[in-house]
Amino acid sequence: MRKIKTAIIGSGFMGSTHLEALQRIGGVEVIALSSDDRKNGKALADKFSIKSFTENWKEVIANPVVEVIHNCTPNHLHFEINLAAIKNNKHIISEKPLTNNSKQSVELLELLKKHKVVNAINFNYRFYPLIQHAKSMVETGQVGDIFLVHGNYLQDWLYYKTDYNWRLENDLGGESRAIADIGSHWCDMVQFLIGSKIKKVFADLVTIHKQRIKPAEAVQTFKGKEARGGIGSEVNIKTEDAGTVLLHFENGARGVFTVSQVSAGRKNHFWFEIDGSKKSFSWNQENPNELWIGYREKPNEILIKDPSLLNEDARKYAGYPGGHPEGYPDGPKNLFTSVYNFIREGKDSNKDKPDFPTFEDGHLENKIVEAILKSNYQQKWISI
Repeated sequence: MRKIKTAIIGSGFMGSTHLEALQRIGGVEVIALSSDDRKNGKALADKFSIKSFTENWKEVIANPVVEVIHNCTPNHLHFEINLAAIKNNKHIISEKPLTNNSKQSVELLELLKKHKVVNAINFNYRFYPLIQHAKSMVETGQVGDIFLVHGNYLQDWLYYKTDYNWRLENDLGGESRAIADIGSHWCDMVQFLIGSKIKKVFADLVTIHKQRIKPAEAVQTFKGKEARGGIGSEVNIKTEDAGTVLLHFENGARGVFTVSQVSAGRKNHFWFEIDGSKKSFSWNQENPNELWIGYREKPNEILIKDPSLLNEDARKYAGYPGGHPEGYPDGPKNLFTSVYNFIREGKDSNKDKPDFPTFEDGHLENKIVEAILKSNYQQKWISI
């Protein structure tokens, strides 16, 4: 197998996540890492035996040996780095959001028409084995016509007024926070599963902590920079902590979801239920090896993640036998496997249909987020 030479830009949680996943898929050699956080970036490069480290991401993109770029930086850098990667004919895997607005993401899509660059966005939750199985259930008519789509994505890492992170700042994180950060995953997931796009939204968003304490010296935590106590300054917060959104889908289905980053005890509670004319099904990311299937006329089922029980299309995403749980790290691993196989086979993103989310999906999510913000401001239905 030909080894594909790759570079990572960004040394935070997602940079480390990408590196760990790439270690598992084989056929990839990470030859460079870039981060403006020299201390953490150098430590990450040393941990994964990456020989080349730089604080200047432009050096990585200009490196003629690098074939693929993983953009794992904060939101405000996504557009500039993705744009530079495409212009330099580098295949690109980007964290979401693709860009901070749809005007920028349109520019990327237009540029991609001129460059044969494989592009992907890390909507990794699609790649759990049971999600792939559920997708097949819908496509083969086992669920029937889709009636309702509902659920939530709840976290508590910004629960306190003293919790702080770069995502709280508009110039770094963008105009939306909870919706763009975690609501985008929820919307992508349900659209992927039912095969229909969201066409209209009605939103009610809220900022619980209108002021937060920005620490003078931040400490590193799971999600980034945060502080509990100590000397700091009070700053105004303009992005939403939580919200609820009503949905209309193109296939006629109705939906609703709630997002929150201030729900005590909820660490990463990503849950949905899809109700059809033949059966319903639901899934919880914190219990990813079980798929609940509901019936009217007979007892409900719990499908356990087991390759022997999954349909053929989903089976390849289950790396371990039944009874061996798989979780969050397996999503990026499966997504990256699909992307690198696509690259290795010499396929063209402008002609060949990929089996992973692309910049087109990232652009759609930008449009959905913007419509939700507009709906909340105008308090009316907004079309995508």
